[in-house]
Amino acid sequence: MRSHENEAFILSRDVAAVMVPSGDAIELKSGLSGFITQALGGSFTLYIEGNLYRLAGENADAIGKQVIAPPELPPGADDEAVRQLAWKQMRSCYDPEIPIDIVELGLVYECAVSPQEDGRRRIAVKMTLTAPGCGMGEVLVQDVKEKLEVIPTVAQADVELVFDPPWNQSMMSEAARLQTGMM
Repeated sequence: MRSHENEAFILSRDVAAVMVPSGDAIELKSGLSGFITQALGGSFTLYIEGNLYRLAGENADAIGKQVIAPPELPPGADDEAVRQLAWKQMRSCYDPEIPIDIVELGLVYECAVSPQEDGRRRIAVKMTLTAPGCGMGEVLVQDVKEKLEVIPTVAQADVELVFDPPWNQSMMSEAARLQTGMM
């Protein structure tokens, strides 16, 4: 999804959002206007009346954008195909303040796929934050969980927030360090 940086919008309906960076849930009212400051991975960062808000992709229609279709797996896909799709889904999760996905930022430490007795799968992820006190932590964890649980055959995604080892800039991909000027 391309960036819609500074594209104006007017909310067409009341919609749930999350304040950035506090992570507090809020309802934005129909008729409010503002600007899209970031549109990556299916979620949007909105600037309204001096504040930033994160709008989940499932509510994209409220700002006149298209809701993204869920991922697909070919019939008979094995655990490795599910794991690869899980990593792809996590690459669509963005910190609302940094236009780099959480995988490139080096925030995802582990992603394991386990088959279940009923033929479905469980995904276990260990991830961290750029700063332990980040108010958006639970929002990012929920975003990862939701994007993994829409993968066909996935019954459950457990996303654990860990702080050991502590994140540092060397965990970022070279492309992410280049993009942020941290080379």
